[in-house]
Amino acid sequence: MENLDSFLNKFSKIADPPIKKILSLGVDKKNQALVKYQIEAGGKRIRPILAIVCCQLFGGKVKDILYPAAGLEIIHDYSLIIDDIIDRGVLRRRKKTACANYGKSIAECVGVDYAASIMQAANRSNDPVKISELFSKALKRLVDGEILDILFEQTGREDEPYVQKNRYLKITEADYLKMIGGKTAALIMTACETGAISAGASDKNIKILGEYGFNLGLAFQVRDDILDIFGNKKTFDKEVGKDIKERKLGNIVILLGLKEFGSSDRKKFLAIMRKKEIEENDVKEGIGLLAKTNARQKAEILAEKFIEKAKKSLSCLPQNKWRDTLEELSNF
Repeated sequence: MENLDSFLNKFSKIADPPIKKILSLGVDKKNQALVKYQIEAGGKRIRPILAIVCCQLFGGKVKDILYPAAGLEIIHDYSLIIDDIIDRGVLRRRKKTACANYGKSIAECVGVDYAASIMQAANRSNDPVKISELFSKALKRLVDGEILDILFEQTGREDEPYVQKNRYLKITEADYLKMIGGKTAALIMTACETGAISAGASDKNIKILGEYGFNLGLAFQVRDDILDIFGNKKTFDKEVGKDIKERKLGNIVILLGLKEFGSSDRKKFLAIMRKKEIEENDVKEGIGLLAKTNARQKAEILAEKFIEKAKKSLSCLPQNKWRDTLEELSNF
């Protein structure tokens, strides 16, 4: 197979025109730049690419998957717009977030356009009812995961009574997996299922690809959590230590570190996470405390476990170049 980066670049170019077309449908010309801002911020288009590959795995045609694939990326970017509003995010992919660039009110309006576009994309599939239902379930699971992520924060949001009342002061690994299963893995699973449905695959094969996508999504989020704490600022498209700054216990490195800390380091770390104002020095201290533990290595082992489970699912599927591509994407 060609170099994976070249492959991703080629297929992202296939995915982009229908994404922009769907986003612009029915939107006043004066507002089209607002709507396209988030999607033009970049990204590797992993979700639509997975859908296209899974469709071709079962002999489907690219034209049958293009609009559902566009819908998947629109769901993803819709979630990023909402995430940045919730977290008051300023930068994403080295560019101002929609919220920071246009303000909260306009970002919320644009979010509604994205929600409408998702359904327009599903309606242009070869099985609109099935794809619409799949997209709706993915969105609801994503919201469930986002709510948990908010409730895992250790302080802040004093003006939000529900968060104050239901905040988790301690989370388990099962809580964490439930959160990332909704917030990240559910949409990657949906991407794979969408591709299979668009190719007319059997229910059994749709389920197998869903399992592959779910485990791939779990691995993806675990790796993202590792990069959040230990990533290189120059190569990582997000701020390093952001989860500490946002006081989120829902990061596997933090969770594993807390289990390993001695009493003194545990108190120090939780004191940082529960401060009203977290400075850069606090973030550095928190990362330093985590670096003294085996949390990073344990998180890497967990990610590998999910990757191996994803690959194992593929062994039941037709042997062709598209299955090989899914294996390579697991490693990516």
